[in-house]
Amino acid sequence: MYTDVCGNKLLMAKSCGKLQEPHIEVVDGVQCYVLLMADQKSICRIGCSQPAIAVPRTWDITEFIKEDHVPSGLHCTNVYPAYQNKYQWQEWPKFLRFLKHNRKAAYVKTESGQMYILSSRLDDEYSHAVVQYVTHEYGVTKGQTHVKSDIKNENDRIQVERRKRAFEDRHMGEFAKCKFNSSRCYSGSRVKTCSRSEHSATSLTGPRKNYACAHPSYLKTLGQSHSDWIFGAVAEFVDNSRDAKATEFDISIDMIYSSIVGKEIPMLAILDDGHGMSHEEIMKMMSFGRKQPIANDSNYIGRYGVGFKTGTMRLGRDALVLTQTTNSRSIAFLSQTLNEEKDNIEIPIVTYSRKGQFMEVDTNIQSETSSKNNLKAIMEFSPFNEYFIGEKAGMFDRQGTGTQIYIWNLDEWGSTYSLEWANGMNGGSSFHQGDIYTRSRRARSRLGQMTKQVPLDYSLRSYLEVIFLDPRMKIKVQGSFVKSRPLAKFLHKTSIENGSVLGKPVQLILGHSQIDLELGNCGIFLYWHGRLIEAYKRVGSMVHNGEKSHGIVGVIDVTNVMDDDSGRVWVHNNKQGFVDCEPYAMLEDWLSKKADEYLDNTIDKINVDKSGVRFKPDLEWVQCNKCRKWRILPSDFDSKTLPLEWFCYMKPVNGKCEMPEEKLDSGVITISSQRTGYSYKEKSAESENKEATKESLPQKRLRRGVKF
Repeated sequence: MYTDVCGNKLLMAKSCGKLQEPHIEVVDGVQCYVLLMADQKSICRIGCSQPAIAVPRTWDITEFIKEDHVPSGLHCTNVYPAYQNKYQWQEWPKFLRFLKHNRKAAYVKTESGQMYILSSRLDDEYSHAVVQYVTHEYGVTKGQTHVKSDIKNENDRIQVERRKRAFEDRHMGEFAKCKFNSSRCYSGSRVKTCSRSEHSATSLTGPRKNYACAHPSYLKTLGQSHSDWIFGAVAEFVDNSRDAKATEFDISIDMIYSSIVGKEIPMLAILDDGHGMSHEEIMKMMSFGRKQPIANDSNYIGRYGVGFKTGTMRLGRDALVLTQTTNSRSIAFLSQTLNEEKDNIEIPIVTYSRKGQFMEVDTNIQSETSSKNNLKAIMEFSPFNEYFIGEKAGMFDRQGTGTQIYIWNLDEWGSTYSLEWANGMNGGSSFHQGDIYTRSRRARSRLGQMTKQVPLDYSLRSYLEVIFLDPRMKIKVQGSFVKSRPLAKFLHKTSIENGSVLGKPVQLILGHSQIDLELGNCGIFLYWHGRLIEAYKRVGSMVHNGEKSHGIVGVIDVTNVMDDDSGRVWVHNNKQGFVDCEPYAMLEDWLSKKADEYLDNTIDKINVDKSGVRFKPDLEWVQCNKCRKWRILPSDFDSKTLPLEWFCYMKPVNGKCEMPEEKLDSGVITISSQRTGYSYKEKSAESENKEATKESLPQKRLRRGVKF
């Protein structure tokens, strides 16, 4: 028994069959000290007494392998830390914790032999490590008998568990646990992680568990969740910003210079002013799936924990996340480029904590060395250098919070990109605002659809106009505000229908949309937790009756129906459709019945003229740019005189943001009067005669109702 300068007891095993005389250097009662290193960085000095092989002054870890792949029947001994400074005192337990939690063994190869360093399963305080070794002269030994009692007991238990699991391995196979770790460089890019070994062995200690391996190719697979529609990937970020209680969301594509390729490349930037993410939260976001939220928040959209990954990997190959809370800032890098030729996915993360007016590396989470290595990897494989990162971080206010996401190596369409963008004109009208389009300009496939003019399918601005049932967040595309268009407030001949599906209440708002009439579109917009999941869903006779249904639009929130009481959600994980299930089938039947009744009782009895001003919305609405509440405009007010950014104190409301919103009365059909601002050219004599004939016909009297 020996004691080092720090008071640690040193116990080394005697080896039967010592093959050669080791190099002996007696210091403080210990025959030799060894410096354990990884990636040319020190981990800790360890003490060795009575070593069985020639021991070099440094042990350089070259790779990590699974515990299952460590050969059986090796010599076994213990090594203990001999700290030289506070840094080693911090790194030693981190190193052993990494080995233990990931069931890894650190591999060291020297001129004398090979060593496998493992964390002891009997020691939860990380006071020592187990070293199994073999010399080159005789290869793997058949057993080890002359060892101290505590080491022998542990090794015997290891052998028993190996035999016990031999049957399980033959039938269940082997799976490796793949896990990323931002707290130390030996779990990152600089040390290779083995996924296979020439040796076949079973797990060393602990209960037998199987884990799925996440190979870097899985990142590309994730992007295929939105392979049929790229704007579905953008919607994932909109959802995350809304869940973070952001009041502003900004998305744009700009050209930036990349020193890696030596030219300018397009980069997609997404910014919000939400509450940001702590280190623990960004680790969860980078993980592949998470536990569903416990609280059933009707406004919370995220469920599966994969949206960020599927969204980024669909839009591009590489993404950088910069997020800030009131007391921390984190940088994370999810990259296919970085992980090329790797066996496991590496995700560098650097976290800072607020110290007064400044942000400094949070050493409670990671060491200075680890943060430098992770930051170096980010700058090596991205267009970002320390100045560029500092510039983006400066976009946060002093006490500001939020998240910035930058995506590059964008998805390609032939020799160009899947997305194209237009910056628009500063100070121009709404017809000259910037937008982002799909390169194909193709409409999505829908049952019964004939027209190819569906703007929300290929215009991001058009999609974001209707993405929320009750829009409150300010959205910008290519630097200009998106004017939200809640469909229920922009319909003519509005009818509100209440009912139930499987005993759960539902409300459908049906009406006539002038825009969709002119484009030949119709269908139901289905929202879940206030977010658009399915657009222009044709039900009932809409599928086959052609032009008669054109312009008929319905709006419904199906949250109650599609959320099971047991916590199950009947929504696809890409949130662009619903699962084929009983609730959805029953909902379709109810929607079909109500849509057909509306067609029979309303549309068939009212003349429709595409060019007539009478078919503008029943009520015109305007949204305050501050409180985000909607106000009804007087019928004699010209809506075209409104500024792009309107507030409650302005004409014609001349009110305050504290005023409540007006709502449509339930169970009535409203018909608008001719509204100011919708003038049109005089018609020909023939057209006037037709109008006179129409006016002479009896018309059905309908009520107009607005609840204040």
